[in-house]
Amino acid sequence: MMRRRTTLLTSCTALALALGATACGGGPVSAGGGDKALSGQTVTVAGVWSGSEQKNFQKVLDAFTAKTGAKTQFVSTGDNVSTVVGSKIEGGNAPDVVMVPQVGVLQQFAKKGWLKPLSSTAQGTIGADYAPVWKKYGSVDGTLYGLYFKAAHKSTVWYSPDALTQAGVKPPKTYDEMLKAGHTVSDSGLAAFAVGGEDGWTLTDWFENVYLSQAGPEKYDALATHKLKWTDPSVVKALTTLGKLFKDKQLIAGGQKEALNTDFPGSVEKVFGPKPEAGMVYEGDFVAGVAHDQFGRTIGKDANFFPFPAVDGGTAPVVSGGDAAVVLKDGKNAGAGMKLLEYLATPEAAAVWAKAGGFLSPNKKLDLSSYGDDVTRATAKSLIGAGDSVRFDMSDQAPAAFGGTKGTGEWKLLQDFLRDPSDAPGTAAKLESAAAKAYQG
Repeated sequence: MMRRRTTLLTSCTALALALGATACGGGPVSAGGGDKALSGQTVTVAGVWSGSEQKNFQKVLDAFTAKTGAKTQFVSTGDNVSTVVGSKIEGGNAPDVVMVPQVGVLQQFAKKGWLKPLSSTAQGTIGADYAPVWKKYGSVDGTLYGLYFKAAHKSTVWYSPDALTQAGVKPPKTYDEMLKAGHTVSDSGLAAFAVGGEDGWTLTDWFENVYLSQAGPEKYDALATHKLKWTDPSVVKALTTLGKLFKDKQLIAGGQKEALNTDFPGSVEKVFGPKPEAGMVYEGDFVAGVAHDQFGRTIGKDANFFPFPAVDGGTAPVVSGGDAAVVLKDGKNAGAGMKLLEYLATPEAAAVWAKAGGFLSPNKKLDLSSYGDDVTRATAKSLIGAGDSVRFDMSDQAPAAFGGTKGTGEWKLLQDFLRDPSDAPGTAAKLESAAAKAYQG
């Protein structure tokens, strides 16, 4: 299972995982006192995070330790969370809690019978503090298994304020205005957009935002579950809309060929690096982390965003991703794991990471003042404000063979479409063929 990374991070090596390493970095966190309710228990948590994300999540685990007395141990799975967790279960060394990065993986775990349904306490908190859509994405066949602790807002277009000011354009409100502004930016000497086409997932995100706004949430849901075929006219229309951007050499830095040789971090560098080549880059809120951490940009001053604009009179889209906490039945301390999950559901837990940065919470009760800067606050407000109109990343809902694997399925076919956007119906037919095969499997 390929996992799109949200920041430039170093990860634990596959060798360490193969040798059965139980944690990356530090060892278990000591309990903050011996009189706590869970003293003497250790909760093992597995997730894709490493580097700064792992460090910041550890602060949340430390706060749980201080509150309950339970020790914690974090296992970094790398991108292949499904494979690593499966092998640990088979080896009798299952973690207690897993932070699952994709809806499709959560569904897979539930259907294998690996998960414990959430406690009534956790369910009550989710019901009160989260938009119903997050409960929907955490449920399988009517049973709630997953708590969405960390979210991504994937409907943000990031730009260099200097580039837009020099071109004399303001953040656009519609897709057509965005393309028009892009041409004005191009006329001023910079390409409009940097596109990270080497990473196929960025292209799925482009498609999903156009499709959600243009076709609407009902068709988006139907396509995400393959109840609607990819040959539907609404898909062809969205591809045609996207193709206008892809084939316009004025709009894409270096044209299609260079876009296909640019990965996600490279696309951010083209806008916010030392030698800017473009004025804008579309991707999620995590662009800010790369712009700040890798290129020293001050968010809100040197880097800002505008919401992905509405397409053809539709509603402006809000596409999200996220990491859901689940409790494994086979964990040695699954009971304590459920207590951790109950804690993660609270605004108290979310505030710990919000303060550290690089984090969005779907919890409506989290005070926006917990976030460290105005831009993150605005992003979080947009995510919360979207309520039930939020739609989870479509490719993350699909079987991995179609929506989550490098060099195949939707990733490859949209790369082929970027290379030659002249045949939207033909691309739709290829997408349908790949989807039908993957969903049947």
